[in-house]
This record gives sequence, C-alpha cells and structure tokens, in this order.
Amino acid sequence: MSVLKATAIFGSFTMISRVLGFIRDILMAAVLGAGAVTDCFVVAFKLPNFFRRLFAEGAFSASFVPIFSATLEKDGREEAINFAEEAFACLAITLFLFVGLIEIFMPVLVFAMANGFVGDEAKFSLAVTLTRYTFPFILFVSLVSLLAGVLNSLGKFAETAAAPIILNLCLISALALTANMMETPAHTLAIAVSIAGCIQLIFLYRACHKAGYRIRFRFPKLTPKVKKLLIVMGPAALGAGVIQLNLLLDMIIASHLPDASMSYLYYADRLNQLPVGVIGVAIGTVLLPFLSRSIAAGDEQQVAKSQNQAIEMGLFFTIPAAVAFVIVPDDLIHVLLERSNFSAEATLQTSMTLAAYAAGLPAYVLAKVFVPGYFARNDTKTPLKFAIVALVVNVTLNLILMQYLAHVGLALATAISAWVNVAMLSGGLVYRGHYRFEKQILVRLAKYILCSVIMGCVVWLVQQKVRFLIEGGAAEQVAGLLILVFSGLFVYLAATFATKTVKRDELRALFSK
Repeated sequence: MSVLKATAIFGSFTMISRVLGFIRDILMAAVLGAGAVTDCFVVAFKLPNFFRRLFAEGAFSASFVPIFSATLEKDGREEAINFAEEAFACLAITLFLFVGLIEIFMPVLVFAMANGFVGDEAKFSLAVTLTRYTFPFILFVSLVSLLAGVLNSLGKFAETAAAPIILNLCLISALALTANMMETPAHTLAIAVSIAGCIQLIFLYRACHKAGYRIRFRFPKLTPKVKKLLIVMGPAALGAGVIQLNLLLDMIIASHLPDASMSYLYYADRLNQLPVGVIGVAIGTVLLPFLSRSIAAGDEQQVAKSQNQAIEMGLFFTIPAAVAFVIVPDDLIHVLLERSNFSAEATLQTSMTLAAYAAGLPAYVLAKVFVPGYFARNDTKTPLKFAIVALVVNVTLNLILMQYLAHVGLALATAISAWVNVAMLSGGLVYRGHYRFEKQILVRLAKYILCSVIMGCVVWLVQQKVRFLIEGGAAEQVAGLLILVFSGLFVYLAATFATKTVKRDELRALFSK
C-alpha cells in the first residue's frame, strides 16, 4: 500500500470523526454557548489531552513505532509482540500511578494551568471538578496509542482512524440525551470523555487480537528494548513537552483575558483542526511507519518518494482550505454555530480568530510531514531544539499581539510560530541530505497557490450573491453555505485540471479500491 492510499484510508475515517466532532461542537455551542461554564469545560478537556499528546501521541508514539517497526522487519512477529507487551505493561502501570496522583492534587494542576480562574471561586471550583472527571481519559487513550502504533506498523490504519469516532459519539449522546441529568451539561460531558476512552481501549484491543497480535498484560520489566525506548523517548518527551507547553501558555494567557476568550479560541481551533486532523494527522500517522520500515531496509529512494507524496497531498488540501477560512470565516461560524446561547458577537470574535489560525494551516500540516523524517531515524533531539525556538517566538508574539488583538493575537502568534518551526524542520532535513525540494514540488506549490487564489475570488463573489440566504432562516443558511462550499470545490478542482496541476488518472489511482 502506498503512502497516498494509506493516507486516503486514514483520512476518510478521520473525516467522519471530524464531522462528528463538529456536530458535537455545534451541539455544545447551542447547549453551553460561549461563557464561563464552557471555559471550564475547555480547560477540563484540554488538560488530559495535553498529557495525552505529551505521553502518547507525542513522545511515546514517536519512540515506539520506529522500534516496533524495525523489530518486526528484522526479528519477526514474535519478538515484536514481546516488545509491545513489555511497553504496554510499563506504560499502564506508570499512567495508573500518574492519574491517581493528579486526581489528589487536581486543584494545584488547575491553578498552574489556568490561574486566571483563581479570582472567581465558583469558576475555579467547577474547573477542578470537571477536570477530575475527564482526567482518567489519559490512562485509556495512552494505551490506545500503543495499540494504534502496533496496527499502524502492520499497515492497518482504518481501525486507528475509526477510534476517535467513539469519543465524538459518546459526547454527542451526552449532549443530546443526558445533558440535564447533572448540575450542568458540562458535568455530563466530562464524564462521557472518560467513558469514551475506556470504550476506545476495548475497541483497539479487539482489533489487535483480530490481527493476530494479542497484547497480554505482564509484570513490567526494564528489558533492553524498553530501556532503548526510554532513551529515545526522553528527548521526544521534551520536544512534545515544549510543543504542549506552547499550547499551555496560550491557555494560561487566555485565562487572563475576558470571559469567553477561551471559548472563541476553542471553537475557531476546532474548525481549523478539521483539515489538520483529516490531512495532517493522517499523513503524520501513516508516514512514520512507512519511513521507519524503508530506513530499516536501507531504501532511501522510497523514503524520498514517500515524503514528496505526503507534501504534495498535504498542500493540495490545506492551501485552499486556508484561503476559504480567511475569505468566509464569518459565514461558516454564523451558519454552523450561531444559535441559542451562541450570540452574533461570539460569531464575530470566533470568525476573526479562525482567520488568524488559518494563516498557519499549511504549516501545521507540513510539520507533521517533516517531523517523521527525524523520528524515523531515532533523532528526537533536533525537533526538540526547533520546538524550543518556536516556543520562544510564540510566547514573545503572544505577549505583544494580545495587547492589541486580545485572543485573535494569540491565534496569529500560533500561526507565525508554526511557519518558523516548519522552516527549521525542512531546512534541517535538507542540510543533512535527507530531503531535497524537487522542481516538481515547487511547481505544484505555485500552481496550488494560483488555483486557491482563483477559488478565493470566486467564493468571495458568490458570497455577495448568497448573502440573503446566509442571513435567512435555518434552511436558507444551510443552502447558502452549501453553495459557497461546492462552488469553491468545483472552481478549485477545475483550476487544478486546467493548469494540469493534478491529472484525473492520479485521482483515480488515489481513490480506487
């Protein structure tokens, strides 16, 4: 299976998950709105996800997948299963103790990560309670990440991509069916997060078993391979920690801004994360085991081919998405979120934040293409250094831009620092001879930009014509938004065919059975 086809499979399931995730956010905007309760849930939801990305998707995956893939390639299936079991045992016991400790000292954690809430006792107390409900999620989802690494290394991406669908279905059910069963809907949502993590773990464990890789629990031991995992994981953890610290500092700063600032950032980021999740996460997840196996086999030609395919695919989707988010963010937010407790003012503030985030959209995806080029070679130190530089840039710009643009300044600083990080990541690979920008990539990039600009101009003109629909009733709003979306898709695809940027047989090969 090629990188493109594997990414298409992963991206298809991720698209379903992201669409469900946005339905979840639409319900959440209607039920909770943008205010203090939503701010508390955002903190409660982000904190376990902060540690998940640090331990699981960040350091652990970056270290586990290359070692597991190389073991599978060189030593065979049984040795790979043994290593997976050893890693599973160490991860499970460590996280169990970690979650228990954090539950005891939760007020300290919330104080450290959202200290702007301290002045409001009710808000602080609610944030502590909700985070206690959500925090067990990290135990389940970190083990899910290990099982996903096993499946990805086997070339089985569908199950991994389908797992997040469970989270969104649980949260949608909580909002639709049980929102009023507790003190606030946020309490129900917080409990549903941890339940979803448990179901995800059961789902992927059964998928591994079905694939012939039954991961049995054993007493944790520091075997040579586990020691190697920890050694490689150290710099990766620091690197992931710097990236997550970047997001954490954004949250700390936002907690000092007026009420609803966190909500604006959350809703805008959720929409911006739709293409990042569908394309960027899919590419990064698929590319790491592909590169790891190719490097272990000494096939540098396949390494270069895989990276180039990933870059082309990422830019093909994200450049037009970024242009669309900059051209019509207000219409998107108005139609998708503005109802019940989500006001016109919230739409205005969220749409400006979305446009700022979108400026860095291609960079978020490109970073997920270039980072595996380091991790697959067991180099976790270099991305750490680059992440530290990006962190300094982000924090500096945060403190400057928030003075003039408030929460929009935080989003813009994130976009700029993302481009700085990508420039360093790509430059480092080029300098080492592990990658070079081929003429074909540069030509296609120029054509993607041209086609996206053409699309943006047409969408802006269409926007003027369907304004009366966007400002009408619910049915008219949906019709107006669909006209905007499909006119943009049609013009962009037509432009790519007209400029011979993409050929029909390439699309057929990508999406064929």
